Amino acid sequence: MPGVCRLLVVKAYVGVTDGDWYRYLADRPMVNEVNFWRPGGGRGFGVLAIGEPFFFKTHYPHNRVVGGGFYSGFAPLPLSTAWDFFKEGNGVESLAQMRARVGKYRRQPIAADEDPEIGCVFVRDTVFFPPDAVADPPPEFSSNIVQGKSYDLAEPTASAYFNNLLALLLGHPVGTDLAERWQRPGPVYGDPRLVRQRLGQQSFKAVVLNAYHRQCAITGGKIRPVLEAAHIRPLPAGGEHRVDNGLLLRSDVHTLCDRGYLGVDAQYRLLVSPRLREEFGNGEQFYARAGQHVALPERRADRPNREFLEWHLDEVFKAA
Repeated sequence: MPGVCRLLVVKAYVGVTDGDWYRYLADRPMVNEVNFWRPGGGRGFGVLAIGEPFFFKTHYPHNRVVGGGFYSGFAPLPLSTAWDFFKEGNGVESLAQMRARVGKYRRQPIAADEDPEIGCVFVRDTVFFPPDAVADPPPEFSSNIVQGKSYDLAEPTASAYFNNLLALLLGHPVGTDLAERWQRPGPVYGDPRLVRQRLGQQSFKAVVLNAYHRQCAITGGKIRPVLEAAHIRPLPAGGEHRVDNGLLLRSDVHTLCDRGYLGVDAQYRLLVSPRLREEFGNGEQFYARAGQHVALPERRADRPNREFLEWHLDEVFKAA
């Protein structure tokens, strides 16, 4: 059907949100990557795959689906780090206000010297619906659901309901395709902006930081202000915000990798260019680590993609 994109079968999630969080972000359409935070950081979020739709529903008595976006990862983060990464994308205007809002939902107030860990669910490409387009809750969404509920779009009732919401997110009609699963390579939802595994810019930083346990993959350094999420294949060269296209590196190490003086091979071993010593008469700390394995995330899916590592060695690394 002309003008209708085909939607591969996915799950959708509807999260219950604070009305103040929703209204603050709805008034700031330029903020299109948000942190749907939880006051406690203990529980993870494994309901959706990266790129699947995530919708926001307000509490009673308003009780409407008011917007949504696409799931972009989860990480437990210190409250101050969540603020550093997302700023207004946390749904508040200041760190002090965020501390007060998180404290409101915790059993114990936040002490002045405390930086509690919160659960951060990242949502990118967010859209908040016009007042005349907000929707009633989806089928079987009980009034006692506190956090949210997932739906399988292969189920006809759910598919019929969510097609309208997906059209609002994407700006054009969608149809459902029950013949294929969504995890095929390439774009999903018929929209080239929405690619499987792609994260938002800020969620990329947060997810890489969490995957490497806040420790430089090469030096082991743990000083948070100088740790950076580095792209193995940079965005201008066709790279994406994907955790398997990332390494957590100390800022100076990041620069050396970007300029080709350091690299990582497909076996995850550190390579050091001879040019580092030739040009600067320095770098002994890196030569001492040459050939050693770099630190890796625990999950295999989060580890550097060998294709991206080989691209870096072929295109950036100064072999001689």
